[in-house]
Amino acid sequence: MVPSDFTPVNAFTSDDQTEINHTYFSTEDESILTGVWESAPCREVIDSYPVHEMMTIISGSVTLTHTGCTETESAKSQTFTAGDTFFVAKGTPCIWEITETLRKFYFIAA
Repeated sequence: MVPSDFTPVNAFTSDDQTEINHTYFSTEDESILTGVWESAPCREVIDSYPVHEMMTIISGSVTLTHTGCTETESAKSQTFTAGDTFFVAKGTPCIWEITETLRKFYFIAA
């Protein structure tokens, strides 16, 4: 695992700003990536999720709140913990909130 910088520094919610990654596979143009990523607690408002991503939580937890709701809908939150697998589609508006160190397997298609 090596240091990474996917998360903006101002998104971290504690003094711990550790973020590490190990890429198992990447196409030459990085349009497909798979690996393990770990991050300290953070909260990031994402207007448009930048990639299609399937992930499985190894440890920790993350809460995703889908913010692209209509006026008659309320924002929908879901918390994922160790063993959970889920998918976020490219373009999804959401809030990504980690309250304890998160480690996940990921598969990304740009």
